[in-house]
Parts: sequence; structure tokens; C-alpha cells
Amino acid sequence: DGPEVAALEDGVARRAAREPLQHVLGYAWFAGARLTVGPGVFVPRPETELLVERAGEILASRGEGRVQVELVDLCTGSGAVVLGVAAAVERRRQAGERLPELVLRAVEIDHRAAEYAERNIESTGMTVDLRVSDARVEFADREGQVDLVVSNPPYVPDGAVPDDPEVADHDPERALYGGSPDGLAVPLQLARHAATLLRPGGWLLMEHDDTQGESLPRLLGELGYVDVVDHRDLAGRPRFVEGRWPGR
Repeated sequence: DGPEVAALEDGVARRAAREPLQHVLGYAWFAGARLTVGPGVFVPRPETELLVERAGEILASRGEGRVQVELVDLCTGSGAVVLGVAAAVERRRQAGERLPELVLRAVEIDHRAAEYAERNIESTGMTVDLRVSDARVEFADREGQVDLVVSNPPYVPDGAVPDDPEVADHDPERALYGGSPDGLAVPLQLARHAATLLRPGGWLLMEHDDTQGESLPRLLGELGYVDVVDHRDLAGRPRFVEGRWPGR
């Protein structure tokens, strides 16, 4: 068939030019869900699924005796993390765990990326309070009310251009670079803001660069977080940190 062959040839040519496969296909699989992605939004990575699973565990543990638990996703991009966590909690519910209602909120500063998030939220049928705003200041109306803040923020050290053209040439720079030589300027701004949102005893989970596995946990401790633990991905690289805001 002419059109099908032409589409296939176009896709092969785009992939040969090192355009991400997910852009060619128009979607990415993440945490068992098919998410719409394309130019202008960060493509979710499999290693982030470990953060998602840990978030599900924390929300389940926070839910005892509660009617609702509240999750905020800072720098949501395509919506992958907030939707992945919601799906992880739903799997636990279907397995028989008695869990409270999950209130979902997310923020993305880039209008183009937020359009992908909106599309993915609509396709799942989930209810998410999605805001197009700066994650470093948004949700002041939720101060002290949030059980878990999750974030896959920009964290690549400035000047450390990724090797793969699929990343360097196609993921938005705004979603990659952390705003300082160590890549930690934006993550630390987000961690400070998360501390204002969290309930006493609430948790922050944040992905980071594999060069930040010692520095970011130490800095979270200096900000006042306790029970700080860094987690490695399946390749053994430092991948995300968790910390609890003091309190019950």
C-alpha cells in the first residue's frame, strides 16, 4: 500500500537521523501506560519507574485512617510520574489493600509540554489538578497539606551535554539542565518549595543525575529533611533520593 510504505520509509529515515523512536511513533510506554509524546516534551525513561513504585509504597503507608492523601508532581512534563503513581496505587487497591482516595496535582512551566500532559491525563480518565506555572512557587494554596511531593526535575549539570543525539537534540533544554555547573540549582529550589507544601511527616521523592548521589542527599539534610535515603537504578547508578519532612 503506497501511503503505508511512505509512512514506514519516513519513520525509518527519521530514526536514522537519530530522532527519538518515541517521537517517530508518537508515544512512549511508561509504567505500563502508553503516553503521547513528541517534540517539546521530555521523553519519560524506564529508570524513573523505580521512583514511581516507591511513591506508591509511601502513599499506601500514609493512608492508614485517612480519607484522602495528596500528591503533588513538580515539573510533570508529559504527566508520566503523576499518572504512573496513580496507577501504582490503583494496582495496590485492586490487590486488596484498603487505601484512601488519592488527590492528584501537577505543575509544568512549559505550555507545549503541558499540552501533552493534558492529553495524557484525559486519555486515562483520571482527575488531576494540572497547572501551567513555575513549579518553584506554584501550589502555595496547598501549603502544609501535601503527603508526597514527587519530581523528575531538570538536573543535568550545565555544560554536560548528553552524548546521545536523541537527548541532546530533541529533549527540551528546559527539561534537562539544572541551572548551575553541578546541576543542582533547580532541584534545590524545588526541594525548598516542597518543604513548604508537605505536611509534617510528608515525603519528597526526587530523581537526580548519577553524579549527584552524595551531594543531593547531603543538601536535603541541610535543608531539614530527615530519613534521607538515596536509591540506585537497575544499572546500579544513583537515581533518586527520598527525604521526610520532620513531624509525625
